[in-house]
Amino acid sequence: MKITSQMVKELRDKTNAGMMDCKKALQENDGNMDKAVDFLRQKGLAVAAKRAGRSTSEGIIQTYIHAGGKLGVMVEIGCETDFVAKTDDFVNFAKDIAMHIAAVQPLAITREEVDANTAQREKDIYTQQAIDSGKPANIAEKIVEGKMNKFYSEVCLLEQKFVKDPDITIQDKLNELVAKMGENISIKRYARMQVGQ
Repeated sequence: MKITSQMVKELRDKTNAGMMDCKKALQENDGNMDKAVDFLRQKGLAVAAKRAGRSTSEGIIQTYIHAGGKLGVMVEIGCETDFVAKTDDFVNFAKDIAMHIAAVQPLAITREEVDANTAQREKDIYTQQAIDSGKPANIAEKIVEGKMNKFYSEVCLLEQKFVKDPDITIQDKLNELVAKMGENISIKRYARMQVGQ
């Protein structure tokens, strides 16, 4: 199938990937737009995995203020070089993350950072529900595991659906940026403040 410049532009608009990456993704997938998007996402995952161990000692602190100054978020996003920290893509990513945190209120960035007592309390509730429903132990265990995964996907920043595009998670969005920038990027910490809370 002939890959047209219009197809490349459409894929670029959808993914923000580079022009040559979009062209290659379309060629590899016979012009199928959905498969090309998946191809680019997988490439982002591979690049992110390769870069994961590298230090992110540069970066920026971004803020988001909402609701007439009654709600604010401050987030630190790290990268490897000062050059990347100054790019529009990086700054816009940081702004999106700050806005997302204001809207969705995650408890932690990753599963490992969720307070152990909070996680155990949730697990105890799900376990009791499974027991009360009369399910056998092995089935109850699977139900609890599924409910805990859902709990983490709702409270862990990297697993949450991005508020501006619920088809992707924050981790997907981060992987796309890592693939585009070519260096490790991390969400290091955040603070969310609301008047009266």
